[in-house]
Amino acid sequence: MRLRCEYKTDKIPVAYQMMFVSLIKEALRASDQDYYEKLYKYKHVSNKQSKNFTFAVYVKDYDIAGEVFYIKDKVVFNISSPDLEFIIKLYNGLLKVKRFEYKEYLLNRIRIDLVREKEITSSEVVFKTLSPICIKSKNNKYLRLEDKFYVDELNYIADIALCNYRGQGLRKKLRFVPINMRKTVVKEEIRDYEINTGNKYIFVHAYTGIFKLIGDVEDLKDLYALGISFMRNQGFGMVEVV
Repeated sequence: MRLRCEYKTDKIPVAYQMMFVSLIKEALRASDQDYYEKLYKYKHVSNKQSKNFTFAVYVKDYDIAGEVFYIKDKVVFNISSPDLEFIIKLYNGLLKVKRFEYKEYLLNRIRIDLVREKEITSSEVVFKTLSPICIKSKNNKYLRLEDKFYVDELNYIADIALCNYRGQGLRKKLRFVPINMRKTVVKEEIRDYEINTGNKYIFVHAYTGIFKLIGDVEDLKDLYALGISFMRNQGFGMVEVV
């Protein structure tokens, strides 16, 4: 299932991912505190396990100055998950959070819509990215499309995402065919990173564009909803069927 949420705002940070992670958390707390605790806490510390969702942010008509998007129109927050309970809790919470403050930034909700997913019936699907795809090596290095192990690591993270969601990983190895992909570098704010390094930003090397994914039909359906990338819960890997 998918949600499309429109917000009015004057500005958001260029490194906006953590702002929308915070919005998700605030909405879940407003909807069901126990559910939020189960999802994000484990024995009173943060639960780092991957969650069953991905998201993408679209900024309509803007200027950039320094570290800030200055918005002339609106911001659209898209979120996808195959987990019905999560989507219902999030939807109910977003309805309650009409006004969301994050540091010096403010989002005022305009509307929320449920979006119908496109049907997948073939073992070959052409996707376009709504948020960038990031693939990393076992050594935590960002991989390029031409790297030898890119598709292996894409299969690795897809297998983990599926296993976490449904208890079963990939039924068939994925084949990844780039069609029109380009590299992008995403600036992301990470609080723990600042504590450890003194720098509050990391630069994520990723790809946007159009690609074909070949595999088991049920795998493709679930990955369409879950996202295809490392860092899916931080705004990477959301895709749409072309």
